[in-house]
Amino acid sequence: MTFKTLDDLSDLNGKTALVRVDFNVPVEDGRITDDTRLKVALPTIEKLQKLGAKVALLAHFDRPKGKVVPEMSLKFVAPALSALLGTTVAFADDCVGDDAADVMKLLPAGGVALLENVRFHAGEEKNDPAFAQQLADLGDIYVNDAFSAAHRAHASTEGVARLLPAYAGESMRRELDALNAALGAPVKPTIGIVGGSKVSTKLDLLKNLVGKLDALAIGGGMANTFLYAQGHEVGGSLCEKDLKDTALDILKEAEAKGCKILLPVDLVVATEFKAHAANRTVDLGADLSADDKIFDAGPKTVAILKDVIANSKTLIWNGPLGVFELPPFDTATVEAAKFVAEQTKSGKLVAVAGGGDTVAALNHAGTAADMTFVSTAGGAFLEWMEGKELPGVKALG
Repeated sequence: MTFKTLDDLSDLNGKTALVRVDFNVPVEDGRITDDTRLKVALPTIEKLQKLGAKVALLAHFDRPKGKVVPEMSLKFVAPALSALLGTTVAFADDCVGDDAADVMKLLPAGGVALLENVRFHAGEEKNDPAFAQQLADLGDIYVNDAFSAAHRAHASTEGVARLLPAYAGESMRRELDALNAALGAPVKPTIGIVGGSKVSTKLDLLKNLVGKLDALAIGGGMANTFLYAQGHEVGGSLCEKDLKDTALDILKEAEAKGCKILLPVDLVVATEFKAHAANRTVDLGADLSADDKIFDAGPKTVAILKDVIANSKTLIWNGPLGVFELPPFDTATVEAAKFVAEQTKSGKLVAVAGGGDTVAALNHAGTAADMTFVSTAGGAFLEWMEGKELPGVKALG
């Protein structure tokens, strides 16, 4: 899709840019434990400041469910953001009405204000037109820089974008460009890696990807369901046996659409779910007892996967290949991640990854910084991969 960006803007002196950001940061004892989401917003804020705009930041925090919950106020974010920006960030006790308007009136050109939690109003999650209009009344333009919230049709992500000239922020643009490079208009051949525990949580994803990719590697507990569907023993492993027919249908659809499915050909099994548990590697088809549980893919599987990756130009990754949190069952994921990093750094591969477990796995492998792009958007990233339309993105078009 086409959308306007901050590059389409010129002089904004004295005008107000209403900017949707994601400041739903992790907190412990009132302290931000990871300020990544604040840092991600800085390029957009600073670019608007240079254009002379007054910057009004809209964000949510936690789930107050349309009521004012003091413990879920965004006020604690203002000092942290001030420190990162090197300038004082004003705070408004409400995101609409006189409180917000008064703060914005006092703000100089290039000034920044953080408005109170939009979810303190029931109209936010209901995408109430009247609430969206109240937000729009504060600004001259709207900028969405929160891809992570773009799958929600809320007033601050979708409603207000219909009422003001709308633009994608710098973070939003990077995310959309990366996802387009991975799925929209990728350089072929393309491969996907999809892992995780359950097929049932990623049915839409698998069905969409087999129609778009040249190869798809399935790992983690999900792979067990496919192996079981093919008649292989999985012992006492996590397996959704009731999805046997669904797994077979996906395999048939992949074959019909020319997508090669890569499943484990060897398995790392153990009888205990704990770090450094006694384990053994067996070939697919080996006898497994009821106590044997598959916790990772074996070296033969990794070798095959590396070979396919080496012959691919684009990779999209969602989910680990094994129980990466427990060594040595992190081996397949770590080895695959390091190989992807090598291919990416050498310019042979465009690698886009996303999803909570995926980010954690790549950080564990020490390769997150070497990927072309790593999305922290979670649900929005997954829905995009599933081929679903994201309201917050559509509203920018």
